[in-house]
Amino acid sequence: MRKIILFIAMSVDGYIAGSDDNLAFLQMVERPNEDYGYADHLQNIDTIIWGRRTFEKILRIEQKVPHPDKKIFVVSKSLTGKKEHAEYHPDVVNLVHFLQNQPGKDIYCDGGAQIVTELLRHNLIDRMIISIIPHLLGDGIRLFKEGNLEQGLVFKRSITYPSGLVQVWYDVKKE
Repeated sequence: MRKIILFIAMSVDGYIAGSDDNLAFLQMVERPNEDYGYADHLQNIDTIIWGRRTFEKILRIEQKVPHPDKKIFVVSKSLTGKKEHAEYHPDVVNLVHFLQNQPGKDIYCDGGAQIVTELLRHNLIDRMIISIIPHLLGDGIRLFKEGNLEQGLVFKRSITYPSGLVQVWYDVKKE
């Protein structure tokens, strides 16, 4: 079965964005020719799930829908149809159940936090690859919201980088 892989960055205090959706703290670890394993990660997936706000941020940065070689689904309750090769879908849980029963490579999820929360509530994340940025935001959007069901994790590996970024890999225990 295809795995759902969360590949995401957060501050040391657990925020994926500042209170104003600001992502500037991510730039602290930008280094020439360093992608923190992103290109390798993309080779093992053929499908991407993003929340609408995450997708809109990516569009502002990229000026187009990236990864034309991937199926992209954007979870949105308000938008329908397609934008370039990205398709809007209203329910992440139903989408994941559908995708897991289709042939293909693994599925990459990058949030936002509401998507992560829904996937965790339904025990649908198989692996978490979390890049921890050496910065305290103090406030903002938490990666892990209160009220998620407790889940065991199995440590797979950690990687430290000269920038101070630490990347941790966990598999989620399936009971």
